[in-house]
Amino acid sequence: MDPVGKALWYMECHFAKAITLDDIAEASGVSRFNLSRSFGTATGHTVMSYLRRRRLAEAARALAEGAPDIMTVALDAAYSSHEAFSRAFRDQYGLTPEQVRAQGHLNNLTCLEPIRMDESLIVELDAPRLERGRELRIAGLSGRYSFETNQGIPSLWQRFMPHIGNIPGQVGRKSYGICSNGDDTGHFDYMCGVEVKELPDARAELTGIRIPAQQYLVFLHKGHISTISSTVYTIWNKALPESGYQAACAPDFELYDDRFDAATGAGEVEIWIPVKSPSPVSPTH
Repeated sequence: MDPVGKALWYMECHFAKAITLDDIAEASGVSRFNLSRSFGTATGHTVMSYLRRRRLAEAARALAEGAPDIMTVALDAAYSSHEAFSRAFRDQYGLTPEQVRAQGHLNNLTCLEPIRMDESLIVELDAPRLERGRELRIAGLSGRYSFETNQGIPSLWQRFMPHIGNIPGQVGRKSYGICSNGDDTGHFDYMCGVEVKELPDARAELTGIRIPAQQYLVFLHKGHISTISSTVYTIWNKALPESGYQAACAPDFELYDDRFDAATGAGEVEIWIPVKSPSPVSPTH
C-alpha cells in the first residue's frame, strides 16, 4: 500500500485517539514533509483537515441517528470538551450538534466520506534520472496557495509570461515553476520565474528565490499541460515511494524549455524533486 493509502487507513482506524501528524507519518512510513505533499496532491486536503472533517462527519451521522449523549459523541471524535466540539461542529456545518440531532437527518449537511485512492490517476512514467542540480537564482512572480486553491496558478503564469525575455540579467530561455515553503496546513509558495544572474532587490516588481545545489530525481511529463496533475499524482504516490529515495525539505520545480510549447500547452516538462539518498542496507550476518 502507498503512503497515502496507509495514512487513510490509519486515520479511519484511529478516529477517537488524539493522533498527530507525526503519528500518521510514522504509520505511513514516510516523513511529515513527504506525507503532507503526497496527501495533498492525492486528495486535495491536508492530512489534519481530512482527519478533522472525517471525525465531524461521523459525529454528525451519530447525532442524526439520535445519539443521546453529545459529550460521548464529542469524545468519540477526539474532542475533550463539549464546548470545543460544538464550536468545531458549528464552524463546519453551520448548525449546532443539538440542531442536527433534533432534525434527525443529514440532508442539509455536506459530510466528507472516506476517500479511496483512485488507481485510474496513476499513469505510466519513464524511469527518472538522478541529477546533481547546481545552484539557481530565480526571479519571477509568486503567490501563496493550498491544495484547495492551486487552480489560481495558471493565471499567475499568464501574468508572468510578458516578463520573459525582458528581465535584467536573465540567463537563457528556460522557465521554472517552483514550489517552496510548504507547511503542515497544506499551504505553499508557487513562483513562475526564470534564471537570473542576480536576485532582484526588495523594491523590484518581481521576487526572487535562491535554490541551493541539490540532488534531484527528474521525472518527465509528456503531453498537454492540463494532464500534469496525473503525472504529479503518480510521482508522489507511486514513483517516488518505489524509488527508494525520500523527498528532501527543499524547493521542487517544473522546468519548461524548448520541448514545451507555451502557446498550445503541449510538449514535455521536467519535474525536479529534491531527494535524500536511500539509507544503506545493513549487511546480514
